[in-house]
Amino acid sequence: MTRAALLVLADGRFPAGGHAHSGGAEPAVRAGRIRDARDLETFCRGRLHTSGLTAAALAAAAAAGHDPAALDEAADARTPSPALRATARKLGRQLLRAARASWPSPELDALARAFPRGAHQPVVLGLAARAAGLGPEDAAHCVAYETVSGPATAAVRLLSLDPFQATAVLARLAPDMDDVAARAARAADHGVDALPAASAPLLDITAEQHAAWPVRLFAS
Repeated sequence: MTRAALLVLADGRFPAGGHAHSGGAEPAVRAGRIRDARDLETFCRGRLHTSGLTAAALAAAAAAGHDPAALDEAADARTPSPALRATARKLGRQLLRAARASWPSPELDALARAFPRGAHQPVVLGLAARAAGLGPEDAAHCVAYETVSGPATAAVRLLSLDPFQATAVLARLAPDMDDVAARAARAADHGVDALPAASAPLLDITAEQHAAWPVRLFAS
């Protein structure tokens, strides 16, 4: 295992397309639910322990070697919003391109053939982690981090939030990220049907609304 590969995979500069997405922060800002660093921390913590936990468990299961097709079906079942399903597949397609260039792997090639329009991003991330020599908890940590770093980065642009404050939010959420990653990795030991299905209905609703906006800064 090379732990440095985790840094590459989790790096915001890794060309996986995440910079164009706010993780639900843009509609939350417009609705007045995120106005400052304190609101951002509350939003990120809620996202982390709901949809973040679900995504982290899917990634951990993929890294553990569970069937990607079954995991993709499980991801679909756990993503009620058509807009979020489309986003997850778009991000998965972009991530798969970057992962295949970085860590060539027969499993990644097979996934690309099976899902030409893109598999769900957490499933791709888990297989990418596996190809990079990382384990299930590493994959879960990567998902946990991007679950909160995406909205934090977006808030800097949307609110002109002080980047130091945004980074401090991520630092305060570190214990929560560790907890979610550990829980996700444990869940992956028990098969696809036992994976968490935690959800955030408001994120689903606002994702549908956001997708219909004629003008927006972020794709989701």
